[in-house]
Amino acid sequence: MGREYANPEEYGLADLLCCAASREVQDNEIVFAGTGLPMVAIMLAQKTHAPNLKLIFEAGTLDGRPPAIPTSVGDARCEMGASRASGLYDAFSIAQRGYVDLGFLGGAEVDEYGNVNTTCIGDYLNPELRLTGSGGNPDINSFAKRTVFIMVHEKRRFTPNVSYITSPGWRVKKWPEGDFVHRRELYGAAYRGGPSAVISTAGVFRFDGETGRIYLDTCHPGKTPQEITEMCHFDLDISRVSGETLPPTREELHFIHDVLDPEQIFIPKVTKG
Repeated sequence: MGREYANPEEYGLADLLCCAASREVQDNEIVFAGTGLPMVAIMLAQKTHAPNLKLIFEAGTLDGRPPAIPTSVGDARCEMGASRASGLYDAFSIAQRGYVDLGFLGGAEVDEYGNVNTTCIGDYLNPELRLTGSGGNPDINSFAKRTVFIMVHEKRRFTPNVSYITSPGWRVKKWPEGDFVHRRELYGAAYRGGPSAVISTAGVFRFDGETGRIYLDTCHPGKTPQEITEMCHFDLDISRVSGETLPPTREELHFIHDVLDPEQIFIPKVTKG
């Protein structure tokens, strides 16, 4: 199968997002995983182009190699083939010491500098909607060298200013002055990197190395840069669009549906009509 790309009728949007996320992983990296699609994406990378990656499950299993997808980061299957089965303290201590290369996270809102909100919509003390909260989101985002966010794309989610900064992006407020500064200045000696990509249900976005501002890299099949621009509340940079997001290969689909997630816990299998 190799690099033989699947036809549009052979895969769904979840397959496309999973494969796009998987391709962000490089071999020999230490990658921090949460529950859901990111977990499938990292294990897919492990089965294909990054066999030597070290996977940290958020609940505390280090270098786990389960044969099939666990239902959560606390599933006992995470411990299969692991170097260590510990707890949250050890997992986040490794991140805090700077060993984590890549973290996968989700978000409810993102702004044009990669600040992400998973806390609330509206005023913090009197919100329109209280969200799930931070969990490990700000820790992983602050400690990892690169962070990839996977999000549903709706115009209300891509906003000039998030309601609450749960996870800092590339341009954040420095207190007590309250002035916006580059993440590098705020973090000082603790700076390791920051958000590297947002993979939404419309396209793949990246961040300028100097300004930290978001730009569109690829459009998912069926989407155009102009359409995606209309799906953002800020002025999206589409001058660097490199093309269309590559579809899954048949090999990747085989691993997703026949090896990793045959029960379709996280990724439904497209049935040909």
